[in-house]
Amino acid sequence: MKKALVTGVNGQVGKALLATAPEGWTCIALDRAALDLADPAAIERLVADERPDLVLNPAAYTAVDKAESEPDLAFAINAAAPGAFARALAQTGGQLVQVSTDFVFDGSSGTAYRPDDQRNPQSIYGASKAAGEDAAGDAAIIVRTSWVYAAGGANFVRTMLRLMRERDQLRVVADQIGSPTWATGLARTLWGLAQAGTPGVYHHRDAGVASWYDFAVAIAEEAQAIGLLDRIPAITPIATSDYPTPARRPSFSVLDVSTTRGLLGDDAVHWRHNLRTMLEEEKALG
Repeated sequence: MKKALVTGVNGQVGKALLATAPEGWTCIALDRAALDLADPAAIERLVADERPDLVLNPAAYTAVDKAESEPDLAFAINAAAPGAFARALAQTGGQLVQVSTDFVFDGSSGTAYRPDDQRNPQSIYGASKAAGEDAAGDAAIIVRTSWVYAAGGANFVRTMLRLMRERDQLRVVADQIGSPTWATGLARTLWGLAQAGTPGVYHHRDAGVASWYDFAVAIAEEAQAIGLLDRIPAITPIATSDYPTPARRPSFSVLDVSTTRGLLGDDAVHWRHNLRTMLEEEKALG
């Protein structure tokens, strides 16, 4: 039986990783109480004590706007922690799988970002995650993803559902383009890449692209179809400039997943299909 340390187990991806663990793996589930990711010494002690075959690290400081005013904490969790895991695993022999983000890119590309494209983060959050990639090092498996959501989690889908029940009209940004990603599909890819064992930078997202406005409209339509919404409110597309935020978002952050899918020998599932599955799970949660 192989041993994996899984961080952030109260988060969307951490929960999904535990739920999709392949046969032959035992998982040690780590939440904030079990491991303070802002404490590199604690990380190195834990790895030395447990000697895992694998560390799956989806945990992160993800408050994108708040990071602008808390850079030290963002860098401690998003950059120093992967470095601590990497140093400890270099001694014990285990593999690090570090989850990263589309925010390492500036959004100026007109085509999907490849894993080796130049990074140029435009926010503290993006910069801290890019630093985390560097700290994880060449021996790690680094997986960038985007727009992650899951049933029961804190995410755009569930925020939209709440607002659609409360309001008659919503305004949603239409000039930021990316790809929604279902956490369960991401988790399966993380396990697949871990088992393949080839270090490097990889991308994962669901097939298809969307603006946040497109995503919101799809959420409304799919949710109404299964009875999660009684009615669909008016949804108005707006520009990013109409909804200013402390942190700058990439206007285009579609990720090229061809290397990942080629290695794993499968195809990405379209985001709208996965959205339906998630909404059915959300309905089952009551």
